[in-house]
Amino acid sequence: MLPRDGLARFREKHGKEKIVFTNGCFDILHRGHIEILAQAKSFGDILVVGLNSDVSVTRLKGASRPLVGEEDRSCVLAALEAVDYVVVFDEDTPLETIRALEPDVLVKGDEYNHEEIVGSRFVEERGGRVERVPMRKGYSTTSLLEKIRR
Repeated sequence: MLPRDGLARFREKHGKEKIVFTNGCFDILHRGHIEILAQAKSFGDILVVGLNSDVSVTRLKGASRPLVGEEDRSCVLAALEAVDYVVVFDEDTPLETIRALEPDVLVKGDEYNHEEIVGSRFVEERGGRVERVPMRKGYSTTSLLEKIRR
């Protein structure tokens, strides 16, 4: 776990390494998440995953979410081979986390248009790049919850 207030020091410490950042709620971890995280890791040396806090997930997804608390979601993500660090953020978007970390590569699924990717302008203005990776069809926490409800 990385404390958000320590991201600038983290960036300084790892200045020569290529830092990759991606983010999400990761409420129920599934194959689609794993594939995106593995692809994200392939773009650099260190993969930092921004994780929406419980209060952020509730604002974005509704009162019934998250199903899994941020401490547990963070622990599971951190245990994955592709993930080097996890940082939790309370805002609805990871923009402030991205600004603090200054990643070299920003990764999101291809369900987002380039212009919709939060932080893309900031990363590119600093000389970094944005990568959109293919999403595996049929894999989302929302679709899993719909299957469970049926």
